[in-house]
Parts: sequence; C-alpha cells; structure tokens
Amino acid sequence: MKNKNEILYFITGNNNKFNEVLSFFEKENLNYFLKQKKIKTIEIQADSIKNVALFKLNSIREKINGSFFIEDAGFFVDIPLNGFPGVYSSYVLRTIGNERILKLINDFVQSRAHFSAVIALYFKPKDKILYFEGNVEGRVSSKIRGKGGFGFDPIFIPDSIPDKTFAELSIEEKNRVSHRGIALKKLVDFLQQNMKT
Repeated sequence: MKNKNEILYFITGNNNKFNEVLSFFEKENLNYFLKQKKIKTIEIQADSIKNVALFKLNSIREKINGSFFIEDAGFFVDIPLNGFPGVYSSYVLRTIGNERILKLINDFVQSRAHFSAVIALYFKPKDKILYFEGNVEGRVSSKIRGKGGFGFDPIFIPDSIPDKTFAELSIEEKNRVSHRGIALKKLVDFLQQNMKT
C-alpha cells in the first residue's frame, strides 16, 4: 500500500457526512490522506444540485492550496410531492424537518423518492474541476425510523434494502447502496487512476 503522502480536503461542516466519507476512504487503496476542512462556502438556490456544487466550489477555490472536493445532495419525493424538497433539502430540513414532510404524504405504499449526490472535485495536478454523481431510488417511510445517519435518512427506504431506512443501516451498509457511496466510488476510481507512481 502506498504512503498517504498527499492531502485531499473534503470541505464540509457536517461531521456526520465527513465520517461517512472517511469510512469509505479508509477501505480504499489511495495515497491520499482525507482531511476535513470547515470553510464557509457560498450557497445559491439553483435548479440543479450540480450548479449548487459548482458555485460552492468556485466560491472557495482561491482559498485552498491543493486538491479538494465538496459534496451536495438532495432528497426528492417524486410521488406525491413532484420532487420536493430537492435542491431546497437543507433549508426544508432546518425549517420543517422530517415530521412535517411525512404530514404531506397520504399514501406511503405508492410513494416514490430518490436521493441524488454530486461531488465536485478540484484536482490540482491537472487544474481541473470534475463531477461524480450518484442516485438511489426508494420510497418514503410512514414514520421516522432509526438512530443512524442524518438529514432525511430516517424517512427514506432504499429499493435495494426494502425493509430498512437509511438511518437503520450501519455506515458501511449505507455506503454500499447510497447516492453518496455511488458518487464516492466514482471519485475513488478517478483518484486511483491518477495516483502518482
């Protein structure tokens, strides 16, 4: 295994999110040391997660010496809420929370929802911005379940594990099936292909 001699910064103030990503990275053969950096990004309300992620990345690009990435995600209740809260997920979570999302839904059996994640990476060796995306389909739980995870995890049941919410999974289980895990796998594949020999 190579020495972890390069720092890769993950820009987030969310410790739960960082721990999920760190757990994923620790299982991979990379010569990068993942380090959390809490730095204020500028977040805009845009029509896509990718546009939000790009704006956040560019808002701090001149402040960091090295490669770094940010991750932005959204929870979309496709049926019956037409994709709400989507790109407004963090604001909606702060203001009305999981409980009030559930009050907007009558038929949980027929509900459909998905999580989407976009990782925006500034890769210094090539002076490039790259994107890695992940999506996971599922439905909405009729009640809040589980103590793990964060955000909307207690009300999302993935199709791949139809008897548990994200919040009822271990970090390892969630990373195997989640939107963030899918995007991270693509990021790790890129980093492995571009490691210095």
